[in-house]
Amino acid sequence: GSPYQPAIEALENQPEKKFYNVSKLGGTKYDTLPYSIRVLFESSVRNCDGFLVKETDVMNILDWKTKQNHVEVPFCPARVVLQDFTGIPAMVDFAAMREAVRNAGGDPVKVNPACPTDLTVDHSLQIDFSKCAIQNAPNPGGGEQKPLARLSPLKPALRKPPPCRGHSGCRGACGAGEASRSAGPFSAQIENTPILCPFHLQPVPEPETVLKNQEMEFGRNRERLQFFKWSSKVFENISIIPPETGMAHQVNLEYLSRVVFDVKDFLHPDSVVGTDSHTTMVNGLGILGWGVGGIETEAVMLGMPLTLTLPEVVGCELTGTVSPFATSIDIVLSITKHLRQADVAGKFVEFFGSGVSQLSVADRTTIANMCPEYGALLSFFPIDNVTLKHLKHAGFDKARLEVTEAYLKAVKLFRNDENSSREPEYSQVVQVSLSSIIPCVSGPKRSQDRVAVNNMKSDFQACLNEKSGVKGFQIAAEKQNDVVPVQYEGNEYKLSHGCVVIAAVISCTNNCNPSVMLAAGLLAKKAVEAGLVVKPYIRTSLSPGSGMVTHYLSSSGVLPYLSKLGFEVVGYGCSTCVGNTAPLPEAIRNAIKQGDIIACGVLSGTKNFEGRLCDCVRANYLASPPLVVAYAIAGTVRIDFDTEPLGTGFNGKSIYLRDIWPTRQELHTVEEECVISSMFKELKEKMEKGNKRWNLLEAPESTLFPWDLKSTYIRCPSFFDKLAKDAVPAPAVENAHVLLFLGDSVTTDHISPAGSIARSSAAAKYLTSKGLTPREFNSYGARRGNDAVMTRGTFANIKLLNKFIGKPAPKTVHFPSGQTLDVFEAAELYQKEGIPVIILAGKKYGLGSSRDWAAKGPFLLGVKAVLAESYEKVHRSQLIGIGIAPLQFHPGENPSTLGLTGKEQFSILFPPDLSPRMTLDIKTNTGKVFSVIALFENIMEITLYKNGGSLNFVARRFL
Repeated sequence: GSPYQPAIEALENQPEKKFYNVSKLGGTKYDTLPYSIRVLFESSVRNCDGFLVKETDVMNILDWKTKQNHVEVPFCPARVVLQDFTGIPAMVDFAAMREAVRNAGGDPVKVNPACPTDLTVDHSLQIDFSKCAIQNAPNPGGGEQKPLARLSPLKPALRKPPPCRGHSGCRGACGAGEASRSAGPFSAQIENTPILCPFHLQPVPEPETVLKNQEMEFGRNRERLQFFKWSSKVFENISIIPPETGMAHQVNLEYLSRVVFDVKDFLHPDSVVGTDSHTTMVNGLGILGWGVGGIETEAVMLGMPLTLTLPEVVGCELTGTVSPFATSIDIVLSITKHLRQADVAGKFVEFFGSGVSQLSVADRTTIANMCPEYGALLSFFPIDNVTLKHLKHAGFDKARLEVTEAYLKAVKLFRNDENSSREPEYSQVVQVSLSSIIPCVSGPKRSQDRVAVNNMKSDFQACLNEKSGVKGFQIAAEKQNDVVPVQYEGNEYKLSHGCVVIAAVISCTNNCNPSVMLAAGLLAKKAVEAGLVVKPYIRTSLSPGSGMVTHYLSSSGVLPYLSKLGFEVVGYGCSTCVGNTAPLPEAIRNAIKQGDIIACGVLSGTKNFEGRLCDCVRANYLASPPLVVAYAIAGTVRIDFDTEPLGTGFNGKSIYLRDIWPTRQELHTVEEECVISSMFKELKEKMEKGNKRWNLLEAPESTLFPWDLKSTYIRCPSFFDKLAKDAVPAPAVENAHVLLFLGDSVTTDHISPAGSIARSSAAAKYLTSKGLTPREFNSYGARRGNDAVMTRGTFANIKLLNKFIGKPAPKTVHFPSGQTLDVFEAAELYQKEGIPVIILAGKKYGLGSSRDWAAKGPFLLGVKAVLAESYEKVHRSQLIGIGIAPLQFHPGENPSTLGLTGKEQFSILFPPDLSPRMTLDIKTNTGKVFSVIALFENIMEITLYKNGGSLNFVARRFL
């Protein structure tokens, strides 16, 4: 037990509830701690066992003011959230570990997650049936077509939408149960039920698309779903949230958040880590949490604390009031920019000041969600009255709210606006004036490059001129006004630089902020009423994050208008965001390629790294949902909204954006009248009841998973092949060849497999050899449980720039034979020849979201070490977690200053008394010797590395 037991007290007025009164333990020091550090402190007090968490750790956290940035501290989160893409490998590793522990003579039943783990199955939804696929049928949805009645926005009655954009085949909105459904892979055992509204259990105004996608999802991913179902039956502490209940981020927020844990009448703050980089959203609710890699998450699930350097905490003071044109997203992007400029990388950010109470919880969670983009570890909004009010709407009952509030006040984790004289002491303070915020988008290649909407036209022009790089496209002056005519559906259209071909309103972040979605809907309504249309070749889609957003849209009566402009609901899953968009029409693709047109995608997610949406769309902008709709109507990003109309409405009248932009007042009125706390209540019911297909799915119940050797989805991975009772010392790396010679800012998107499987890739060759056709390949994400596919997809990104090749291509040179091969094929040859490989890289290696395959993939390719100028922190720890050594050049040194070509062979000796940040010598076969820093930050990391990574380290504890 904890040596701090004397600090346990009973809650006033509810003596049966006990808690550690950390505010008394810490005295005056505690009162000046930032709120986020108080949560770390409580966790260390409660989990102090003298081994994983020591008393010195507890004191270090209390001495945060002097110890920040100087000490490592352990943190035991209260729970873990996985999302299926990253959850599959974690669960596959658990299954493999049971197997390995049994083979080494241990008891496999003991292998279970050590803390509550929630797994949401959401990321595999591919947009298979975009609107065009179902519009060619005469009237696929059944029900008669009715003319469009003028809709008032506030009646929640179910109505038919107008026919979609001139296609008479688009089905009516209600009538969900009137027609028989197309037979899907599950039609044998599941009758074709109408889709029910997640809230009122009435047939919903939901296009056919959703059902088809769900059937496809169950058909294609049945094996993975059965594996999850097996996991939920045999492992303790695991709960699984089945497909089609919403996205990890929203589900996490709306449903899984405890805010205060009450375990057998013992209270403590909620905290969470998750494999999704968007886990940080929950900090908007005052719950400490952040995204870590799959490898660290597994360690937490196995009962190991996370280790972090005691962080600096940047106080972000919000002052002033917000302008009417600025959406929540503008506020987010503006705060993001300030934080990026303030250099908050690897630090906590905590918000205070008079402006905080103007932000709704939805605004806060959106800001918190953008953390990975500005580099902070998390952005914390301490719980205040706004949070409590939100929790009331989110279905916390009165008694629970009372306990929550009383506990938080007792341990001083509740922030009071009136009492602002007692703000904590921060490492530094950044001030943001909310009054100075102007609407912006970001792009065309990186989410940190922001462009004010009123400068968009000139900025895009500048991008055309600028030479190829982070912003430029280098289009010759005489070609900048080229127009390529294209025939589509019997009409001629003209494509030019800046034309919009993808417009996606996505649920990733902002739609946990439904007011922004509602703004898009009201804008669409006004646009349709004014007679504006969207060109039919533009790939439009609407992917609400959860039933909550759909409810917002349908009860306010705006869905039919979005649908009329082509924005049809395509299921509650994360689709366009992960690069799963259906391909553009052939004619459009050809025209873009033939005219070398810089076509644009405009989307409202948080990610727009190059080549992620579609290889022929070279400019991608992130914008708020109403702006995505506006750019879709305009058809181009080369427009100045102030002086140029969006298009021509009825009677040939020019319609400007200001004519159809909804005011904040309109938004709030509709929001209040349409959004009811019942949403949360019924979301819960839906979660608890599960989904009919999921409930009928059969799965084994054996202690060990019965691996199917023919499976192309789930394979027992080879991480535990050498598991023995005692760890073996890390062998020296001798005469290693360089597998890849990379430059600066190589992102985890470049390294890790994501998106669809290209037909010419190594993974495609493997799947073809297993008898699959390209239609059956599915995406890398869906095959994350098959290490053979994932290893082949590592470094398979078309934008990978390997200095051995000289142009972007997923290729490298196998030096012994001199052949140019796919990265996997070269690595396989080296492994057959018994030659170890390393990677040479520049600055910021492993930038971007945390992806465990960015470490597991290279490990299985045989990479023993990475030698880079600098690393993204999370990626560095993942390399160690899998057993790859991260080495760093001394400051000012790099391959070119050392005269390395990458064609040498390298030998690295690890001494038995390896210590943190030790200097190691590297010898090359050309006689050159130079030294590098072994980037291990603490003894724990060295222990993990010597054990061959954290999985083997933990597995040994079961022997």
